[in-house]
Amino acid sequence: MPTNQVPQPNELPRQLARTRRFTLGAPTTFTVTADGAGLLFLRSRAGDDPSSCLWALDLDSGTERLLVDPADLLSGAVEQLSQAERTRRERTRQAGGGVVEYATDAAAGLAVFALSGDLWAVDTATGAARRLPARAPVVDPRPDPAGRLIAYVSEGAVRVIGADGTGDRAVAEPDGPAVGFGLPEHVAAESMGRHRGYWWAPDGSRLLIARVDEAPVTVWYLADPANPATPPRAVRYPAAGTANAEVTLWLTDLDGSRTEVGWDHAAFEYLTAAGWDAHGPFAAVQTRDQRTVRLLAIDPADGSTRTLTEQRDEAWVQLVPGLPARTAAGALLGTADLGDTRHLTVDGSPVTPAGLQVRAVLGVDGDTVLFSASAEPTETQLWSHHPETGARRIGEGPGVHTGVRRAGTLVLTTRSLDRPGSRTEVLRADRPALSVTSHAEHPVLPLRVELAAVGPRELRTLLFLPSWHRAGDAPLPVLLDPYGGPAAQKVVHDQNGHAFVSQWFAEQGFAVLVTDGAGTPGRGPRWEREIHRNILGPVLADQVTALHETARQRPELDLSRVGIRGWSFSGTLAAAAVMRRPDVFHAAVSGAPVTDQRLYDTHWRERFVGHPDEQPERYDAESLLLDAERLSRPLLLIHGLADDNVVAANTLRLSGALLAAGRPHEVLPLSGVTHLAGGPGFGNLLGHQLEFLRRHLGGTIGRR
Repeated sequence: MPTNQVPQPNELPRQLARTRRFTLGAPTTFTVTADGAGLLFLRSRAGDDPSSCLWALDLDSGTERLLVDPADLLSGAVEQLSQAERTRRERTRQAGGGVVEYATDAAAGLAVFALSGDLWAVDTATGAARRLPARAPVVDPRPDPAGRLIAYVSEGAVRVIGADGTGDRAVAEPDGPAVGFGLPEHVAAESMGRHRGYWWAPDGSRLLIARVDEAPVTVWYLADPANPATPPRAVRYPAAGTANAEVTLWLTDLDGSRTEVGWDHAAFEYLTAAGWDAHGPFAAVQTRDQRTVRLLAIDPADGSTRTLTEQRDEAWVQLVPGLPARTAAGALLGTADLGDTRHLTVDGSPVTPAGLQVRAVLGVDGDTVLFSASAEPTETQLWSHHPETGARRIGEGPGVHTGVRRAGTLVLTTRSLDRPGSRTEVLRADRPALSVTSHAEHPVLPLRVELAAVGPRELRTLLFLPSWHRAGDAPLPVLLDPYGGPAAQKVVHDQNGHAFVSQWFAEQGFAVLVTDGAGTPGRGPRWEREIHRNILGPVLADQVTALHETARQRPELDLSRVGIRGWSFSGTLAAAAVMRRPDVFHAAVSGAPVTDQRLYDTHWRERFVGHPDEQPERYDAESLLLDAERLSRPLLLIHGLADDNVVAANTLRLSGALLAAGRPHEVLPLSGVTHLAGGPGFGNLLGHQLEFLRRHLGGTIGRR
């Protein structure tokens, strides 16, 4: 923020909503062309423009070209449409999104994407875009490596159309009432990180396609109480302990004939990954208890499989993004948890040093592997490995780094606590670095934050203080604002959207403390597995320890007024805090909490707590419903009624249990809101939480 700019704390929530937490206008989704001399990426025209455009950057001249502006495409095609369809598309345009994602052929000469349900293709050299006569609605279009054909999913079928718009046909169609091809099932998308359901053969002659039969999965019904005339929406949700979808793989010819891939489905229920590279098709499968993952090579002739490698762990095998993968030479990439380090392995041998925690494999360029890893858990650095040079760190300085590499060209994106926003540079040998322009807005409120490691466990914390607070001022009420659990960190060297929400609460007169405790990523396998069979106890203990250790060093914290807020896992944590540790916590805001662990999905919940038929006592121990009688502090429950990830039944059941126990509490239902509450009402939602915290933590808190 310029030094002459006055902080505007009350404007920040509106800015966060308008800019989608400062992500609009920033370049993202990079693809380097086959010769390493060009770059494709997505970026909206301004920091408050929700419609992403597709751009091309000539790396020799530094010249940008606009390839696709969704507004131009939609306006150009609108004359051919009915009035109803014109109205629908205008609403889609106003809602934003634009080109949300795209895919290219191997040379990156052809890019394809879905827009308002239609299939579009663009020649990246000329910028000529055309709408293809595909079956709508189009989902996940991808060209074959040669750019001759385009596969896509529509209404449960995988279809193929020529890049010239001819020959549209189905190659895999639903053969049952709850069957779909080509898309991931719920637990794959939500819990495994597998977001695809089909893969092209390298020569474009065949496809490897996932078939998903959801008939065994329990049907839940989500109603819209604000619109009683609308029928409830039926969703198939694999809750812990219940049946999963049946997932199979099929080698599929372009004429629709197909061969099933064989493996022991009874023993290996989950398909965690699949692909088809120059060395053949492959699949990774996992047991229901998640203690074993087996990588299979698939014979493209008959679908038979053989085991390439197998991982086992007494708690669970951690799925690492970007794996499995192979180098050009055929070396198999994986990870090994040895001691307290997650190593990158090449053909089973560790190639990274002790203490460096591998987070993800970002790509393979020939025999060079690009991956992210952490020696310090608040930072994510970029690394590469080549068999001749070993593992080497790329780039310097603290922060969160990621990248894309191809043909020797590296696209490096860095975020840090030192400055807002991301910085993206293109690095090529013997050439100066080339910056990719960002149009992201500058925050109206700067951060006043301190990063620390506290207590015997060196818990990483961020402490946010009001910009106006000075030494000697009265102590501040404390607000804990963690995520705190598996899969996500909030204590990172990055000025992200979460940090600005914490700063906004600080500006209202709180000392806001964010702590990453047991189970959070980046600190090694043992740290992650501290929550095995006990997802709340160690996490809550770390929050209390961090609070007391920070207060011991910082007199600004008033421990007689301590609140906690959270959403999803941290919403569960917040409610548990006031029920289980009322001696420490005096008020809580709990958003979208899981209050009965049996109401969350199989893959995620059983990983940490086990199968409810085998571990019923652990599910009872993690249930907030059984803690209802213990509530003695103010509690605000918030839940989106359209949430199909953590269903609103969690909050409603807890509210019912609290009422039955005679425990006063407050409930804020959000009509039409899903799991991620945002949009124009985001500022008002924060304001409601603030009013609750001020009311129950007492006194005049903060200044306007």
